[in-house]
Amino acid sequence: MEPATSAAAQSALSELVRAPSRADARRNYDALLRAAGEVFGAAGPDASLDEIARRAGVGNATLYRHFPTRRDLVVAVCVDDVEMLCELGERLRASEHPGRALAEWLGAYVEHVSSRRGLGAAMMTGRPEDSAVVTACREAVAVAGVGLLEPAQRAGEIRSDVDLADMLRLASAVATAAESDHADGTDSAARLLEIVLHGIVVGRP
Repeated sequence: MEPATSAAAQSALSELVRAPSRADARRNYDALLRAAGEVFGAAGPDASLDEIARRAGVGNATLYRHFPTRRDLVVAVCVDDVEMLCELGERLRASEHPGRALAEWLGAYVEHVSSRRGLGAAMMTGRPEDSAVVTACREAVAVAGVGLLEPAQRAGEIRSDVDLADMLRLASAVATAAESDHADGTDSAARLLEIVLHGIVVGRP
C-alpha cells in the first residue's frame, strides 16, 4: 500500500493529541512532554508519573489535567517524537546531498527508537484506539522515509533494490542492539548504523 501524502499523515497525527492553545498551559504541556520523554526513556512506560511531574516543575494536578491517564501521556510522547522525525525529514529534503540527508534521518530514527525504551511496545495492546495511534505513527514515518529514500535513489546514491521496509527494519535492529548496550549505547548505535550504510550507499568506501 502506498503511503499517504505528507499533509494527510500529519493531519492523522494531529488528531491523536490536542495540545492547549493558551501560552501558559502550552508551556506546562511541553515541559511535561520533555520530562516524560526523559523518564520513560530511562525507566520505561511504567515509570513514576510523580517523577515526571516533579521534573517538569508542575504539580500532579497539572499533569492529570493535561494527561488524565498514563496512556494519554505515552501517546503524546510517541506522537511528539514522530512529529519531530517528520519535521526533520521535511527539512532534509532540501539537501543537495540526498544520500547524506537519508543517513542523518536514519541516525535520528535510531535515536528515537533506542531512547524510548518500550514506548512503542506499550501501544501494541490490540485496542482499536491504540492500533490507530500505531498506524498513524507508522504512516507518518513512512511518508518521511520515502521522501528521503526516493531522491537518494534517483541521484544514484542509494542502492535501487533497497525499499523503505528493509531500511527501517535494519535501523530498528541497530536501535535494539544499541539499547541493550548500556555502557556505550550511542557509540554502539553509530558504529552499527555505519555498517548498515556501507551496505546500502552506492560507492561507499
